[in-house]
Amino acid sequence: MISRAVCALLLSTLTQGCATESTLERSISDGRYEMGTVLEITLEGLEPKPAAEALDDLYEVATRLDRLLSIYDPESDVSRLNRTAGLGRQPVDAEVEEILQRSIAYSELTQGAFDVTIGPVVDLWMAAADRDAPPTPLELAAARERVGPSRISVVSGEGVSLSESGVKLDLGGIAKGYALDRMLPLLERHGIESALLNFGQSSSWAVGAPAGSAGWRLLVRGPKGRFAGLITLRDQALSVSGSQGQWVEIGGRRYGHIIDPRSGEPLMRARQAIVVSQRAALAEALSLALLVLDADTGLALVAAQPDCEGLLIEGDGEFRSTPGWDAAVHFEPLPEPHEAP
Repeated sequence: MISRAVCALLLSTLTQGCATESTLERSISDGRYEMGTVLEITLEGLEPKPAAEALDDLYEVATRLDRLLSIYDPESDVSRLNRTAGLGRQPVDAEVEEILQRSIAYSELTQGAFDVTIGPVVDLWMAAADRDAPPTPLELAAARERVGPSRISVVSGEGVSLSESGVKLDLGGIAKGYALDRMLPLLERHGIESALLNFGQSSSWAVGAPAGSAGWRLLVRGPKGRFAGLITLRDQALSVSGSQGQWVEIGGRRYGHIIDPRSGEPLMRARQAIVVSQRAALAEALSLALLVLDADTGLALVAAQPDCEGLLIEGDGEFRSTPGWDAAVHFEPLPEPHEAP
């Protein structure tokens, strides 16, 4: 029989978690490409037909929200808002209003370390990569002038306006967590008490526990493409953010894909932030902020939020956590570095 740790290593390209042998006999798992990554869902205690119905309902949430929030779909509400920036208030779906209201609140909470108006700066660095030359100070200053939560105005039931032309929303740092939060009522409606909802290797909701287990065991990546350890979760959302999981090379120098909204500069140091919470959207915002802020400030911010705990792993292997981390989760660091596939 394959051990849970080895099983997790083998399945890591699709999921952070690994079921026990008894769980594999009792659960139904499925994976589909949603919101730019693989959404894998494992449901416990259902017969095949009701499980299939529940899976369809859960995937529909991700599909619907992607159509509303994707910047790659020109017909989405967010793409339309970006095109009409500076032209006044635009009608949008109620869920778009809600996620933008949360995003504004999270930006204020994180002292600007999380910001969905980062789009102009992201575009600037992508253009810099294409021409193989970093942005000039003037270009960076001009892009930063169009960034900040004050650029968004939301009036419930009346729509959203972006303050000026060139303001651009990018909800990639919160959309998956928001979708997971929206799936929870469907689990209750279908009578599901144990489930794992897992977007790629970045955002998860662990509901209940597999039969005979204390919780869902997930394999978590660390900095520099290595696995950091196994974490056991029960009735918790998890977000994992890395500063250099993706990068671009400009002038022979690597720049990480995470940008500090306050400076407009990409993060250059390798680190991984892990946050657990009762809300997946909040966990995503906090894990990004934990990457951007200095360690003391970021960990204090996470610890100050109810039911939130965090772990920060530096590129040199140093582990730092919030005071309640060990009590909130069971985390087993791997005894030696394991290369991720």
